Amino acid sequence: MSSAPLLSDSALLERLAAFDTTSRLSNIPFVDFVSDYLDRPGIRLERMRSPDGTKANLIARAGADRDDGEGLTLSGHMDVVPADEPDWGSPPFTLTRLGETYVARGAADMKGFLALAINRLAGLEPARLRRPLALLLTYDEEIGTLGARRFAEGDSSARRLPRDVIVGEPTSLRVVRLHKGMIRLQLTFHGRAAHSGYPHLGRNAIEPAARAIDALAGLRARMEAERPPHGEHFPEVPYAALNVGVVTGGSAVNVIPDRCTIQVGIRLLPGMKAEAMTERVREVVAGAVPGESFELASLGESPAMMLDESAVLHRELCGLVGQRGTESVAFATDAGWLQTVGLRCAIFGPGSIEVAHRPNEFIPIAEFLRGGELLDDIVRRRCLAG
Repeated sequence: MSSAPLLSDSALLERLAAFDTTSRLSNIPFVDFVSDYLDRPGIRLERMRSPDGTKANLIARAGADRDDGEGLTLSGHMDVVPADEPDWGSPPFTLTRLGETYVARGAADMKGFLALAINRLAGLEPARLRRPLALLLTYDEEIGTLGARRFAEGDSSARRLPRDVIVGEPTSLRVVRLHKGMIRLQLTFHGRAAHSGYPHLGRNAIEPAARAIDALAGLRARMEAERPPHGEHFPEVPYAALNVGVVTGGSAVNVIPDRCTIQVGIRLLPGMKAEAMTERVREVVAGAVPGESFELASLGESPAMMLDESAVLHRELCGLVGQRGTESVAFATDAGWLQTVGLRCAIFGPGSIEVAHRPNEFIPIAEFLRGGELLDDIVRRRCLAG
């Protein structure tokens, strides 16, 4: 069992921020630290390794598992985006106080919430629990919600968590019940390489790809005029947004290119099916390049999420912060995959997404501390009250 003293929320955030958990790196040192910190009487720990063994989800529970799913799960991702920008005013993996903010990579997205969630579990007296409290910490959210997908598709025994889940992405402590999903597709066109002085010996792969890009632009425009269900909850972009994001092809101007790839991202609304949208892309591209063969592959999926407005978790959190009505975000989170296994998710955490993924990322200290107070309240209601 751990002999580590319970740190303050700010001190724990400082320790967490010091780990470089950029998605390209292993998160095992971070998982080891959190596991050691949580290795206390009454807390059960479980790791779920990535297929290559270099990453892991961490599941921590206190209190007896219940068949009725009562209790509460707090969830967040451990990875962060790179901090390679030259504009940092302080070392990105050193928590620095600047005025009334804490600055570090991941301070908002989302090690601030992780510190609060971990301490809520570490500071509990398990014997006082009437219903269980659990943590689900995931890997590689930033590069496609990979850890959450691994959890959702893994051993069902690992998924016996309390059904109501707070996913602590930065929402400035607003309660979010819907978000868009995202699919990532890659089109590949093949040609035949040749010297550009002898074009009759080759076949240019970029030319059909260019026609495909033009057709995708037309599809994007048509989709912008559509109003699918639930679009009213995303007033700025009430449609599925398509982006041709990466095009790769050719090696030199005197070589006819034999390969060209196009990567496409599409932000789906709740209720839209990835398979149907993928088939729509296939049909549009096939119509633009008759007679040309191409490959269409999925590079990843992060499902959309929607929690019913009348759900107890939504109403309870809205009551705590005095919020009325529905709020949504256009980015995807782990909640999309968690929802697929019957978990009821709300997005709720300190910090702003507007400062995430940027140099000098920060979290307001007052908001961080208020987040801890609100989690104390919801844990007390959900797990300790009679």
